[in-house]
Formats: sequence, C-alpha cells, structure tokens
Amino acid sequence: MDFIAILSIFVMACFVGYYVVWSVTPALHTPLMAVTNAISSVIIVGALIASAAAGSAVAKYLGLLAVVLASVNIFGGFAVTARMLAMYKKKERVAK
Repeated sequence: MDFIAILSIFVMACFVGYYVVWSVTPALHTPLMAVTNAISSVIIVGALIASAAAGSAVAKYLGLLAVVLASVNIFGGFAVTARMLAMYKKKERVAK
C-alpha cells in the first residue's frame, strides 16, 4: 500500500475514534476504560513482539516507545476506573 492510503485510513480511524468516545454516556465510561485497558495490553504484547523481531535500531526504539505509551495508558485507565468506582461507595459515618 502506498503512503496516502495508509495515511487516509489513519485519519479516518482518528475521526471515528473521536466521535465514538465522545458520544458515550457518563454511565458507560468505567466499562469503556476497562475495554481500553484490555486493548492497550494487546498493544504492549504486539509492540514487544515487533521490537524483538525488528532488524533496525529505529524499529526497536519505536517498539519501546509503543510499550511506554501503552503502559501509561493502562496505568491512567486503572487510576480513572478506581476513582470512578470510589465515587459509588458509601461513605462511612464517624461514630460520636
């Protein structure tokens, strides 16, 4: 495939992803974060495999960058999910 075809697929995926994420109701954000954490874990596995099989140093560094960015995404997703779930817990009353 030529560069223009790949670039156009990437741009369309960005638009679709943007509209899908922003149209989600607030009640579904926690399950959506769980799904994105699962997708990011698959990205980490693929990046590790791709960087291990890469022949050039540039490809290895790009694989490392993909692993780092996906790890940040997973950590942020778990932090946001934990914070949202904490909002639904009942607060304990202090006995006087």
